[in-house]
Order: sequence, then structure tokens, then C-alpha cells
Amino acid sequence: MNENWMEIKNTALKWMEDAGKMLKESLQDSMHDSLYVNTKSSPNDLVTEMDYKVERFLTEQINNTFPEHKVLGEEEAGADIQSTDGVLWIIDPIDGTTNFVHQKYNFAISVAVAKDGVGQVGIIYNVMQDEWFTAVAGEGAYLNDRRLARVTEVDLPEAVIGLNGRWLAREKRSGEQSLHTMVRKSRSVRSYGSAAIELAYVACGRLDSYISFRLSPWDYAAGLVLLNEVGVITTDFQKQEPSLLEKSKILAARPGLHAQLLHYVHNHEGFDY
Repeated sequence: MNENWMEIKNTALKWMEDAGKMLKESLQDSMHDSLYVNTKSSPNDLVTEMDYKVERFLTEQINNTFPEHKVLGEEEAGADIQSTDGVLWIIDPIDGTTNFVHQKYNFAISVAVAKDGVGQVGIIYNVMQDEWFTAVAGEGAYLNDRRLARVTEVDLPEAVIGLNGRWLAREKRSGEQSLHTMVRKSRSVRSYGSAAIELAYVACGRLDSYISFRLSPWDYAAGLVLLNEVGVITTDFQKQEPSLLEKSKILAARPGLHAQLLHYVHNHEGFDY
């Protein structure tokens, strides 16, 4: 079956817009009623009832419209999926849940659609800013209605890097290959608290690179499609393609800069995850 990826993207946009309205309304309601918040793997790994509600909503829409497609979600959907064969939707109902709870800002809905392990559609919806980062493989990447330009090369001294300060705090490596050395050589470092948003920012030029030592496929699957369309290189720390089913380290950077940053992250061990 030959899928119409543009049509699938437009269908997903409508569902995500509805999901975004649900999140905005929940934040309005939480001004009067407390938002139910729980923790998962650690006290810093938050989940709310809205994470589950949005994922169930999107999963139901996909299952009803494309019953032959599979769904992998952060909270519940597709826990038994072992293969990327066929069409697979990879969804993160709220990327940046801590921001959603504490800031009520800087969180995104992320949806990717892949076929036989190759990303075909990527959408990152920065909900409170009403920014839509969208891409269909081979058709370019967009921020709302503006097509994003192909990225140019940049060197580390002129680069702004997306990096969570926790990785610096936990680093045990020292010397020339340390992250601290990398940061000192860079122009600046930023952390927005949402991997999806930070990957989208690399795609549109607000960041030159994004580095994470542990992400799940729903954090980066949509971003991979966007970044590929603008020429950003995205690999793990061994220059391998990130998995769509398992956790991965992520290094996304402009050409030239990617090779420079590999020097600092290649075979980097010594973190207490």
C-alpha cells in the first residue's frame, strides 16, 4: 500500500490541534483545581493525567482511522512492539511535562510516522507558542507556513548548544575531552526542558546542536524527520542511526560541528543515569 504522507500529516495536524486545546483548557482548569501529578522512574520524571488523556485520544484517532497502523507512545501504547515493520506512529503526548506542570510553557506534542523503520512524517507542536514544526520526507521542513532553509556549517566557538546542565553536574571525565571543555569553547549553552522543542530549534536555527545522553524514541522520532530535511546530522555517540524502539544517546548538529562535538561525547561514560 502506498501511503499519502502529506494527507497523513494533515490528518495528524488536526488531531494534535484538538489535543493542544485539551492541554490549554487543562491549564486553565488547574488554576482552580489541582492538576494530578505523579512520578515514574524518579522524582524528576513527572507524569500527569493529561499525558495519559492526550495519548489515549491520539491513539484512538489513529486506531479508528488507520487500523492497520501500529502506535508506540510514551505512557501506554505499543509496549509490546518489537519491530518497526509496516507503518508505526511514535507519539509523545507532552514532551516537557515538568515545564507543563511548573511553567505552563515550553512543552510540546510530538508525533512521528515511520514506515519500515524510516521516518516519513514529523510534527512538533510547541503548544503555548502556537508554533508548528512539520516535515514530510523529501518535501522540506516548515515552521508554521515558512519553509526552513538548509543549515550551513558552523564551528564550535560560534555555536549555541542545547545541553541539560545535569549532564555537566554528573560528569566524571576531565581534561580535553570533557563536556566542560566543550562548553567553555562554545559560544553558549541553553536548556529548554523539552527534547522535542530543542531538536526543532536546531532545525530552525535557534540552536546549532542538541546533545542528550538518554532519550526515548518518542522524544526524538519527529525531530529526526525535521532535521534530516534541513541537513542537520543526527546520530548516537558512535555515529549510528538512533533506534526507533529503544533508548538512545543523541547528537544533533550542523555539518562540521557534528564532527567536532563527537570528540567530546564519543565513548563518554561515567554518568549515574
